[in-house]
Amino acid sequence: MDEHKENIHAKMSNNTREDEKAKPCSRICPTEESSPPASPSQSNGDFSHPVYKEIALANGHINRMTKEELRVKLSELKLDTRGVKDVMKKRLKSHYKKQKLMQSAAEGGPTDTYYDYICVVDFEATCEEDNPSDFHHEIIEFPMVLISTHTLEIVDSFQEYVKPELNPQLSDFCVKLTGITQKMVDEAEPFPEVLQRAVAWLQERELGTKYKYAILTDGAWDMSKFLNIQCRISRIRYPQFAKKWINIRKSYGNFYKVPRTQTKLSTMLEKLGLKYEGRPHSGLDDSRNIARIALRMLQDGCQLRANERMHAGQLLSVPSSAPVEGAPAPHNPRSKE
Repeated sequence: MDEHKENIHAKMSNNTREDEKAKPCSRICPTEESSPPASPSQSNGDFSHPVYKEIALANGHINRMTKEELRVKLSELKLDTRGVKDVMKKRLKSHYKKQKLMQSAAEGGPTDTYYDYICVVDFEATCEEDNPSDFHHEIIEFPMVLISTHTLEIVDSFQEYVKPELNPQLSDFCVKLTGITQKMVDEAEPFPEVLQRAVAWLQERELGTKYKYAILTDGAWDMSKFLNIQCRISRIRYPQFAKKWINIRKSYGNFYKVPRTQTKLSTMLEKLGLKYEGRPHSGLDDSRNIARIALRMLQDGCQLRANERMHAGQLLSVPSSAPVEGAPAPHNPRSKE
């Protein structure tokens, strides 16, 4: 649903009423190139350790390698050889960096940290082929895919369909796009009940209590638009655990040094040498493919960190210099009344 979400984003930014107006990311968020994620040296605040000189020398050598030399070296190291040249360079640099940092950590030097888990969310919402300016998008699929940053695997998933309240009849365009039928939403529960089950699912896995985790999305729309508006429609407070998230498009653009036009889901998969698996625009399948991108980025050495947040109903950027914090423990939604 990524291309359709971009259309929604443009229409909503320009046409919605003031009380429901969401700020366009380009106006209040730095561009992909302007806010690179913190590197291990930045997060540890120590540039003087000799390990960083060794990493810099290795990076310089890798920068001079041809695509074929990179492929041969990756193959020798039994690493993935797929992807464009810049992706392979990042992968090889990451391999040497991890080796050096692991050795450094064993000797009491700088180390690296991750969240324990990353929870990928990609909502599907009601839509029309040409959404009118006053159209309210309601969440009709709530999927989550959980990845472990330690095993670098997808370890669990959650999926519930949602009964829309304002526009209970799905458009033909929406059914065709998402594959979600009228019967599916008619038999589903309203959003507050589905959110409660999503919260219970997160709590059962001890996220935010025993384990550190973060929410990850493909763009800003899922949290800043769909969830924000849905909470207003359902008359519940915006959940605290979803107020910060990782926008993988920003992280991908920063890490691989590519423009925003190359951060669509299909393009990210292609550049990483991956193919889409499943049905496009299915929320669960989209979430799984986004998770595959996140896992490949972690394997390539990307430090995925929360880079966007909601504050007073507005979308804001999280500075790369901000302390790394996991999402809070999830709690049941509270009524605004």
